Amino acid sequence: MLQLAILISGRGSNMVKLAKAIETDQLDARIAIVISNQHCAGLAHAVKLGIETKVIERRNFSTRQAHDAAIQDAITSSSADYVFLAGYMAILGAEFTKAFAGKLINIHPSLLPEFKGLDTHQRAIDAQARQHGATVHLVTAELDEGPIILQAELSILPDDDADRLAARVLQLEHHLYPFVLKCLCEGHLTLAAYQVNWHSPDLVIPSLSADRRLIKTLKWPQH
Repeated sequence: MLQLAILISGRGSNMVKLAKAIETDQLDARIAIVISNQHCAGLAHAVKLGIETKVIERRNFSTRQAHDAAIQDAITSSSADYVFLAGYMAILGAEFTKAFAGKLINIHPSLLPEFKGLDTHQRAIDAQARQHGATVHLVTAELDEGPIILQAELSILPDDDADRLAARVLQLEHHLYPFVLKCLCEGHLTLAAYQVNWHSPDLVIPSLSADRRLIKTLKWPQH
């Protein structure tokens, strides 16, 4: 059984979707702990789901390295096999990312390498991009630079503003992240330090593939 640690900073909607996928799809996985760098709504959702939670606030540590080390200790104590970042709004240092190389996964609301960082939806609109989406990737020391695991893209509509686009991309995230977890559990996907290996690249996400209003295509990493 895969043991997961999930890091959040806000509402935790992707964390909830992962938990629901484990239950609904009977995945051989368990969320061992949800860790946040601040008190947030997502923690209450985790508690309702019966998941252990821990708050490790940055203000209680003199340096980012010390804060990272405390989070690392909590993850290690949980015996987590993978760490999923689900709206974790803090940069993790090189020592932390190295300690979990190949086991640290993030979901980002853009089609990386486009629009790294924050405010991705407004930036995509301002750039007059035709396509936008979400990316699941391995985390490395460089911001939003890790190897891509899987992407889903959609077309930006003429009446999209940042809020409407964000809501549509969040729907992609809610399908994409559980799908990646399912593939890890079932052996369709394996990860190593800086390496992504898909063993069944013809897989589809039925709930997305049936909704052409939402998704344009899945984008598999190129090797």
